[in-house]
Amino acid sequence: MDLEFHQLELRYERLRLRQPARERRLLASLADAGQQMPIVVVIGGSAYVVVDGHKRVRCLRRLHRDTVAAVVWEMPEAEALIFRQLLCADATDSAFEQGWLLRTLHDDHGLALDALARRFDRSVSWVSRRVSLVRTLPEAVQQHVHDGRLVAHAAMKYFVPLARANAADCVRLVEAIVPHRLSTRQIGRLYQAYVTGVEATRELVVTDPLLVLRVTDDTPPATVRPEASAPEALLTDLHIVGAVARRAARRLQHGGGLLPSERERAWRLFDQVQMDFRDLQRRCEKELCDARSGTAHGDLELTGEGPRDSPDRPRSRDLPWGGPEGAHRGQPNGAAD
Repeated sequence: MDLEFHQLELRYERLRLRQPARERRLLASLADAGQQMPIVVVIGGSAYVVVDGHKRVRCLRRLHRDTVAAVVWEMPEAEALIFRQLLCADATDSAFEQGWLLRTLHDDHGLALDALARRFDRSVSWVSRRVSLVRTLPEAVQQHVHDGRLVAHAAMKYFVPLARANAADCVRLVEAIVPHRLSTRQIGRLYQAYVTGVEATRELVVTDPLLVLRVTDDTPPATVRPEASAPEALLTDLHIVGAVARRAARRLQHGGGLLPSERERAWRLFDQVQMDFRDLQRRCEKELCDARSGTAHGDLELTGEGPRDSPDRPRSRDLPWGGPEGAHRGQPNGAAD
């Protein structure tokens, strides 16, 4: 039978993820060959409730068709939803789609969790976990997943744990990430920076996530986990310090594209970096010198005088001083470029 669009009720459209790429392919197929498979509906009051075929309905509307071919299942809505899911058992539904369906059957149609477990040949624990998943994640985040703006795997892996700890932080982080269409790997890096960082780092992740990704681009894949031990966290921090220093050096090879005013600001920041590094150096010399001294192969020792220059590197007195404050320190070439 052919139905007009105003006769259709799309209340279960929210149970299926939107996949823009697949929808574009379906749109092209419908435009070229027309509708080949009818949608599935059940009678609900004065309307026909769509059980299967929501993508076809959206695409046919975009093509400005007047009607849609449909087949009617003579059964209650809940039974139709279960039957449709069992027929598509080979499909790769996401955990969110499974959770949305189970929650709808439990909350809207009154089916108990143990009854759902029997109908889908699953354990009660499996059903409970799926329902808990969609109840834990804030609705605003689930909407992004549903619309295809947030990868379902990333939402399940990173944002469900964050939502359990702090739902407000979860929503805030997702709203910052979604506009940039990031991969699961990139989202994972931002998540790690957010949950392990101080307040300033968290604010930067939210305000400029792309900058955080650039900063962490050269860092080693072993990031600091929340449960990492203190030695493991220290080693990771030292790796990061080295990676950031190497990246900054590469960017400065061609002047870094800095304007004169920006050069002055960069030099002041570098002054602070030197102070911070000297503090770190003194601490390393104090805490780690025992590990380097007296080695069997005659390695360089860390002493109170600081690390020595290697023979193939220029000493500090040979390095050019291009900063705006160099002249005040009695160094040559003190003027800014």
